[in-house]
Amino acid sequence: MPEKSLFGHTVLVTGATSGIGHETARLLAERGATVLLHGRTAEDVSAAADRLVATSADIRAAQLCGLAADFAHLDEVETLAHKVVREHPRLNVLVNNAGMAAPERHTLTTDGNEIAFQVNFLAHYLLTCLLEPALTTDPGGRVVNVSSSLHRTANIQWSDPNRAHRYSRLAAYAQSQLALTVFAADPRVTAVSVHPGVCDTALLPLYANDGVTPAEGAAHVLRLCDPAVEIVNGAYYDRGERVEPAPAAQEDRTVRRLNKLADLLVGRAGKAALN
Repeated sequence: MPEKSLFGHTVLVTGATSGIGHETARLLAERGATVLLHGRTAEDVSAAADRLVATSADIRAAQLCGLAADFAHLDEVETLAHKVVREHPRLNVLVNNAGMAAPERHTLTTDGNEIAFQVNFLAHYLLTCLLEPALTTDPGGRVVNVSSSLHRTANIQWSDPNRAHRYSRLAAYAQSQLALTVFAADPRVTAVSVHPGVCDTALLPLYANDGVTPAEGAAHVLRLCDPAVEIVNGAYYDRGERVEPAPAAQEDRTVRRLNKLADLLVGRAGKAALN
């Protein structure tokens, strides 16, 4: 039986219906945490919760709370965040894991953003900002961004973040991962980012032909969720080792510039000016 080291902790895992997110949710719940399972649809979330309970004797249904939101629609992200703050005002950890490969053809969401940039980064940016009250209610709240080593190959197209003029699916995906890595250095909440290794998930074709199991990748995410593991805001991990991220992820100017861009793209710029 796993050590119940996370009993009394509440953790939200985005993209928890498959892959690394699902295995992260499993490991967290087996260690006693209350896990808020996020998925794109209510049906996906319900099926994921049922699988966890059916396949692990250490997980009780009462530990799991399902939350549905399609990150391609920012209004659904807002609704999700407000629900979490209302029902779980003390959130110990947010795992920003949900992700997608950029499609072959340039695709915009109904919010007007390139879809991979929105799903992989902007939705998590908005969610984290809205969950700040819950994450900072008690000392020690943290955010773990599941990023990628591909962030090192990227650059953020500041004048064309939607890459309308020169689109490449790999470049679009890498840009979203760089943004997520840069965002970990935001001073509003304590956050880190982690490359969990090349895992055998739906994103594997972006990296290689072979990968480790999602459970192996999830173990690196779990470690950073543990309050016994000390973290430094903005730190980047390649699996279990803390390493230097891409230079852009360490520049204060880049963090400020990205926040300004993200506020504009998620519709928070005007609200921020009024506060």
